[in-house]
Amino acid sequence: MALFQKKPQTSSSAPLYTLGLNKTVLIVGLGNTGKQYAQTRHNLGFMCVDALAKNHDFPTWTAKKDLKAELTSQNIGEVRVILAKPTTLMNNSGEAVQAIMQFYKIPNAHVIVIHDELDIPFGQIRTRLGGSSAGHNGIKSLLRHVEGDINRVRIGIGAETKLSGADYVLQKLGKDEADQLPNLLKEVESILVEFIYRGDLMAETRNFLI
Repeated sequence: MALFQKKPQTSSSAPLYTLGLNKTVLIVGLGNTGKQYAQTRHNLGFMCVDALAKNHDFPTWTAKKDLKAELTSQNIGEVRVILAKPTTLMNNSGEAVQAIMQFYKIPNAHVIVIHDELDIPFGQIRTRLGGSSAGHNGIKSLLRHVEGDINRVRIGIGAETKLSGADYVLQKLGKDEADQLPNLLKEVESILVEFIYRGDLMAETRNFLI
């Protein structure tokens, strides 16, 4: 049985808010815009929100220049869910998150950010509230622009490599990683749907390798 019923698709020009809903949840995937960054490790956040949007029939992504992001939105039960992909490039992601939160008046507790993390081995996904940047420039920007803790889904990409961290995260997924990508996306989707329905995020580690 599906986790929730599919709703009819609406026009991409539909407003990204609806009166009378109990709450709005913002789910942000971090990454870099541009074809040259597609399928790189640093774009796993984008891949996760793209998969969620596709699997649950969200409308077409819409570029919002004033909010520095691409957005799509629809209702899931009594929750308005906004998906976002910042168009600032990774190092300024916090600007987009701050702008969206302020425009839609979304509290920190209803925001979740998905990103890659070098300090976690590939095959693990760790969730937490707040925490340090661990050297991730997108999270550094988030911490500069958003006051208080934000829910985070941290996707491990760590592995033995002779490349610098900057070169490694901008490299395309390797064959083994690409083979496991469907399992990764499925596990993150499960976390996000639970967050939407529960209203909070459990701190945990999940393994998706099979």
